[in-house]
Amino acid sequence: MKTQEQLLKDISEIVWTIENDYPEVYQYLDENPITIPNFEHPEVTVIELEEYLDSLNVIIENYKKEQRIK
Repeated sequence: MKTQEQLLKDISEIVWTIENDYPEVYQYLDENPITIPNFEHPEVTVIELEEYLDSLNVIIENYKKEQRIK
């Protein structure tokens, strides 16, 4: 199992990849670098980070498949 730090690094890298290599897809992500949580100590679990990373990978894979079909 990856650590929280590794998952955050992986998420940052894939978001950067989407932003730079697939800008037409990036606009559909709900990414906001200035997001501020509503509560003092928000907790994000490793499981939630893994799920988010997986969802980003699925977005890229689906986009690539759609582009091959066209």
